[in-house]
Amino acid sequence: MQTKQRPVFLEIPNIRLPIPGIVSILHRISGVILFVSLPLLLCFLAGTLSREAAFETYRSVVSNPLVKLMLIGLLWAYLHHSLAGIRFLLLDAHKGLELQTARATAKAVFVAALVLTVVIGAWLW
Repeated sequence: MQTKQRPVFLEIPNIRLPIPGIVSILHRISGVILFVSLPLLLCFLAGTLSREAAFETYRSVVSNPLVKLMLIGLLWAYLHHSLAGIRFLLLDAHKGLELQTARATAKAVFVAALVLTVVIGAWLW
């Protein structure tokens, strides 16, 4: 008599992804953020080209610290998505497929995106 195997309960919060998996998920999240925010940013910036009053409104909105933080978040999304995209293109060309190299490039993407965001964000703030 065969016993019926019960489904395995996965404890999602306790599952630890490797750094390449985290970079992959963040690549997807940053792509969604950019996709959703790009039309809003373009619409907002297009209005600044028509009149001087619209540009002054833009400047006053962007001077708000909360808006600056949101723009720095978009900057991170852009930088991470770009760097991770280059990494994935190299992986598609069969460069860096070894485990140690894949982990090193994933760490490099993660750190480079954060460092560039801090440097450019501090320069623009």
